[in-house]
Amino acid sequence: MIEDDEGHARLIEKNIRRAGVTNGIRHFTDGTSAMEYLFHAPDGPALNGPALVLLDLNLPDMSGTDILARMKAEGSVLRRTPVVVLTTTDDKVEIQRCYDLGANVYITKPVNYESFAQAIRQLGLFLSVIQVPEPEADAQ
Repeated sequence: MIEDDEGHARLIEKNIRRAGVTNGIRHFTDGTSAMEYLFHAPDGPALNGPALVLLDLNLPDMSGTDILARMKAEGSVLRRTPVVVLTTTDDKVEIQRCYDLGANVYITKPVNYESFAQAIRQLGLFLSVIQVPEPEADAQ
């Protein structure tokens, strides 16, 4: 999970757990540390197997779309890694751009607390049934 708002991160994790998802969740508050983990950490997905990324677009050090573009770039070992964009941005151009870059799902965070919690619980149910591909072994 790449989310700079600690309150949103807690709400996301709590409601994903309520939906029955028990997988480990790594939380990053900035893009730089997230990218380091994703691409270079010994226990990260590029070197250690499948993952799913929950990505906020509005980060303090870089744009979530930059992270998405790097993950989905031709030749990236993480090209097949599912990315769920979870952000407050509901701009149609930004939504289209994320899908063009390879986002698998785009969810706008509801402003209302209970609506946000419900949306995350539904996301958790979705996450509990999807299949996540292995990273590409032959990618650079």
